Amino acid sequence: MEYNLLTIIVMFAVVLGLGYAALNFYLTKKLEEGTDRMRYIASKIREGANAFILYEYKIVAIIGAAVAILLALFIAWEAGIAFVVGAVMSATAGFIGMKIATYANVRVTNAANETRNIGKTLKVAFRGGSVMGLCVAGFALLGAILVYCIFGWAGGMLNTTMGEYGLQAVEHVNPITQQSYNISIILSGYALGCSIIALFNRVGGGIYTKAADMGADLVGKTEAHIPEDDPRNPATIADNVGDNVGDVAGLGADLLESYVGAIMSTIILAIEVFTHNIAFTSETLYQKMILFPLIFAGIGLIGCVIGISYPLLKRKLSDNPHRELNLATWISAGVTLVGGVLLSVFLFMKEEDAQLQAANFHVGIVSPWVAAAVGIIAGIVIGIISEYYTSYDYKPTKNISNASKEGPALTITQGLATGMISTMLPVVVLGIAIFSCYAIGGMYGVGCGAMGMLSFVAATVSVDTYGPISDNAGGIAEMSGLEEEVRGITDTLDSVGNTTAAIGKGFAIGSAALATLSMMSSYLFAGGLYGYIDGVMANGAQILLNIVRGDVIVGAIVGAAIPYLFSGMLINAVAKAARQMVEEVRRQFRENPKILTGEEDPDSTKCVTISSQGALKQMIVPSIVAIAIPVACGFIFGAGFVGGILIGATLSAIMLAIFTGNAGGAWDNAKKYIEAGGVEGAKKGDATHEAAVVGDTVGDPLKDTVGPSLDILIKIMSTISLVCVVVFENFNLMHLLGIESLFGA
Repeated sequence: MEYNLLTIIVMFAVVLGLGYAALNFYLTKKLEEGTDRMRYIASKIREGANAFILYEYKIVAIIGAAVAILLALFIAWEAGIAFVVGAVMSATAGFIGMKIATYANVRVTNAANETRNIGKTLKVAFRGGSVMGLCVAGFALLGAILVYCIFGWAGGMLNTTMGEYGLQAVEHVNPITQQSYNISIILSGYALGCSIIALFNRVGGGIYTKAADMGADLVGKTEAHIPEDDPRNPATIADNVGDNVGDVAGLGADLLESYVGAIMSTIILAIEVFTHNIAFTSETLYQKMILFPLIFAGIGLIGCVIGISYPLLKRKLSDNPHRELNLATWISAGVTLVGGVLLSVFLFMKEEDAQLQAANFHVGIVSPWVAAAVGIIAGIVIGIISEYYTSYDYKPTKNISNASKEGPALTITQGLATGMISTMLPVVVLGIAIFSCYAIGGMYGVGCGAMGMLSFVAATVSVDTYGPISDNAGGIAEMSGLEEEVRGITDTLDSVGNTTAAIGKGFAIGSAALATLSMMSSYLFAGGLYGYIDGVMANGAQILLNIVRGDVIVGAIVGAAIPYLFSGMLINAVAKAARQMVEEVRRQFRENPKILTGEEDPDSTKCVTISSQGALKQMIVPSIVAIAIPVACGFIFGAGFVGGILIGATLSAIMLAIFTGNAGGAWDNAKKYIEAGGVEGAKKGDATHEAAVVGDTVGDPLKDTVGPSLDILIKIMSTISLVCVVVFENFNLMHLLGIESLFGA
């Protein structure tokens, strides 16, 4: 009875979230677009974004279909279907978010033009962003509840059976490989479907937007000395299209994947802990543990609807957008925390203390909630640290602005130093969070910590998406020739958006670290890399990864290099597309001088085509590398080698993601600080500003392509490894050759 009641809560949350998203979509689209010139520019941006994402989805559909068929044949047919469900949910959320952004941008411009009020303009931008945020959480939970109901409750795979060591999760056998699997593999398939779409959206969109942005800045600002988003710049439309396909669709798919990964890794770990601990015999506690993350996420979505409603329903917003957006986030987090403790008490209060101890609930029935609360607090602290290093209200970014007086070399040097220094404190916070969550609830507690970080993801994505919408609005204002006051309003909103985006990336990489650790633990169980304390199972299984074993240490070294290989490939891809963009803009200025005088319009379509083709061509290889390396290594060297890869890749990716995200954000806001008159004697268009523009250009592919893609990289590697380990654990070259013993025990 209580299971049905709690499942209804999730369904209610999904309907509420998606219904509110639909309402905000309608209310945003209903607003006026402004002048004919504004409508024309917005239509060109919309046209370019639609064309890119539809063609990208065609490519992804082909690759996704191949992956789904392989999963269905060699892993589990249920996993293949769950993969498709995940891919569809992620793709749908990204597409709807991109669509509303292309409608909201011009309406934000018009609101700024008509009202000349920051608060009223903020409301329009945030309403548009809320559609993406609500769709991310709504579609993620919709897909999860479908997989739960179809394969879990209806399919009987959430039930238990008597195994060799007592109760364990129900297992099926693949008729082709003859390998057994349980519900964890099916849930991994769903997470993998979300990850595939996220990776392509982030990589493809990131290459697109940064190639256009760099091309526009390098020629327009530093060579032709024309303002940002000037209508004379042929790359301006492509730059604005990129904001929608990269910073909206890509960001939405990215956070949806992080959200699903956090939930699923916690559930999967509960299944593995139950299966490998003979002292854990309570079937009801097992089912509650695998249900808790989903219900907690549903409560989080309800909390986000309340939090998001605050700035939208408030009669008059202040001229401090940062405060209003923070309040929306804190309200969402607060409601989630209160609802979470009530859920934890209601769900676990009837369970015996001995069973709670067997499940590693070290602080009683509220253990999962306390661990989730630790995750929320850690995410907030990491966000505050990111804000300190990226906002121009604080010393690190101001130092970069002042360094620009001495030229671009010192701007870049100072930004690199800031990014590197900024990695230490978030890592300390992550370490404390992991240690605390483990002490509270074991590895299941670590999963709950990851889930807690993203439990109010609808609010954080809404705040994040508002940023690129505001950025687009500023571009439309510039290209439409509106007054400087209008651009000032949109620039203020955009500057806050840069900081909120850096905070969102902090949440994403923090949750990715915790979720990957949980998924990795499940991988070690599934791969047989565990032992029993004192040789008996009564005390529970203890996962073991001998780091000094030959295959593991080599795997860790190789894994540590993968994020650098992946990042280098992405930066190369951006550079190639940007080079083509620069050549095209220079060609148009050279061959048609009337463009710079404003007598003739530039050929923006050509630049959109260059960005699209460059992104779609360059995104495939890096994306396949993320999927292929752990699988190929598993079938050659076995489960231990891949375990090492996951450890090495996770550790190096965390550092690299924090560094690139914070350095890029700081360079961007250092430029904006100069534009706002923060550096004495410097102004827009002078040598100091040009040096800051160079720094911002260097940071663009780091913060918007590399950084956000790395958290997807480590999660997709751990997920695909978990899915495939049931096969390559025994079917690998080392095993077939009989030389596994060379690696040592």
